[in-house]
Amino acid sequence: MRRERSIDPEWFEALFRDEGDPWQFETSPYEQAKYDHTLASLPRERYRSALEVGCANGVLTRRLAAWCDDLLAVDVAQTALEAARARCADLPQVRFERRQLPLDTPEGRFDLLTLSEVVYYWDRGDLARMAAYLRDAVVTGGEILLVHWTGDTDYPLSGDEAVDGLKALLGDDVEPLREGRRERYRLDLWRRA
Repeated sequence: MRRERSIDPEWFEALFRDEGDPWQFETSPYEQAKYDHTLASLPRERYRSALEVGCANGVLTRRLAAWCDDLLAVDVAQTALEAARARCADLPQVRFERRQLPLDTPEGRFDLLTLSEVVYYWDRGDLARMAAYLRDAVVTGGEILLVHWTGDTDYPLSGDEAVDGLKALLGDDVEPLREGRRERYRLDLWRRA
């Protein structure tokens, strides 16, 4: 049975506190292949300012930093952020903040915003709030990269519902650049119109 409301930050905190790496980001061949695909999908070699929403323990953050002059990585779980900070301690262009998007959004404008495995944790109200934030936070010509698992969950939305719902809310404000499916996930890349 699906949850009706966005998942509470304490749920994520408990997962990282109890399991350390609950989705095996550090060790899973599936996750490593997905990260390879994610980074290979970036159309530019360099981004001036990027925002990674849901950085978890920083495995993707560390790899994404190579493309960014400035990377702000955010997560709701303090335990995950502590692991991410330690993993990226030698990367001066990476900053971390504890935030619960879309309720607590960072200031600034970004030419890359990543939403990897996060949008389906939000209910439709939060999805609408995130769409409004994206309109202001992503510069014209900037990119929004989404990667989401497409299997069954008890989350408020499925991967397809989350991405398609966000795209419908943004309408002509984004232009699809890539839409692709792999066996267990989808990857979507949009340009801010």
